[in-house]
Amino acid sequence: MPASTVTAVPTRQARRARAAVAALFLTNGAVFFNLVPRYPQIKADLEISNVVLGTALAGYPIGALLAGLLAGAAVRRFGSARVAAFGILLTTIAILAVPVAPNWIALGGALCVAGALDAVVDVAQNAHGLRVQRLYRRSIVNSLHGLWSVGAVLGGLMGSAAAGLDVPLAVHLSVSAVLFSAVALLARRFLLPGPEDAERVADARDLAAADGHPAAPPAHHDAPGGRRPLAGSAVRMLAVLGVLAACGALVEDAGASWGALYLSGDLHTSAATAGLAVVALQAAMTVGRLTGDRVVDRFGQRTVVRAGAALTAVGMGAALAVPSTPAALAGFALAGLGAATLVPAAMHTADELPGLPPGTGLTVVSWLLRGGFLLSPPVVGLIADLAGLRVGLLSVVVAGAVTFVLARVLVDQPGRSGPSNDHTE
Repeated sequence: MPASTVTAVPTRQARRARAAVAALFLTNGAVFFNLVPRYPQIKADLEISNVVLGTALAGYPIGALLAGLLAGAAVRRFGSARVAAFGILLTTIAILAVPVAPNWIALGGALCVAGALDAVVDVAQNAHGLRVQRLYRRSIVNSLHGLWSVGAVLGGLMGSAAAGLDVPLAVHLSVSAVLFSAVALLARRFLLPGPEDAERVADARDLAAADGHPAAPPAHHDAPGGRRPLAGSAVRMLAVLGVLAACGALVEDAGASWGALYLSGDLHTSAATAGLAVVALQAAMTVGRLTGDRVVDRFGQRTVVRAGAALTAVGMGAALAVPSTPAALAGFALAGLGAATLVPAAMHTADELPGLPPGTGLTVVSWLLRGGFLLSPPVVGLIADLAGLRVGLLSVVVAGAVTFVLARVLVDQPGRSGPSNDHTE
């Protein structure tokens, strides 16, 4: 059965807002990944070791974790549209400090600021994308995350081209900053106006009118005094959604951090072939996200995430059971495809939790997601040191199994908000 039978023709404002928030997602992905291919040059310019470079690079996720929990307050104070657009502008400025960093400490500081800003932007752009989704009354958030991946590829290609052409790092990042800041500020003009709960109020009013009952304020509205009690059920739901988001982070990081090592070490492939592991996972995940909205609308988020979790567990499990290069690449691709809609679904469900101020649930889950990205490499690395990387990658199978069990808590109707969503605990 379809998750939702409600259809609506989006207004011109909704279509413009969707295009604008899509531009923000793409831009956000491109800004940081412009820098990644220049790491070898940065290391050489500063004359630092791999360990020191890695320590400096840790500034980015540390900054994200330190500032991530402030994102909800920023969205409520300034609005998701303003925070997302101007946050991207500030992120490009922070990254411009990298070429002039005189040592690894300054480099780490610049990346810490950039990571902090990126964490806030991430929550704001997702919050606004979910606002637009409520107007569409069908799923669009997966395609937005897919466009972030497209932006990351675009940024990586720009950085690689600049490195190959020996474009000075300061010039390259300045061009990137001007280009993507202009896109973000232009997109800002077409984002949705009004308070963050505007679409929820309208949706609740429409549902009440359709049922023949007086419209009641949606559960997300502030109680008198601007405070709402944090129900125990909401805390439990946030914890479960945080685990789901961390499972998505673990699957995605498996390709980025360990795919090449597994192929080159355990399977003895060439360096060029080993690099295809992350390409296979990310390409499949991007395809899954760009096409995921139609599937989610047809079958519902719970069903799609559960099917994806089974695909992740079975695909990677089979690849590890029969170790070979084709099987490994297929396993990473199936894992990426299976996990494609998981993080967007967890974020959407968190944003719809009753009893929380706007942006709070999304902020907490986004923060836990980043914590998953930070903890996943050392956890898998520890297992790999004790029992081998092949055993360490079984964590992907475990993540798929855990996701299959916990996906029952997800909102099943992405096009509807408020009371119409059924949260199962």
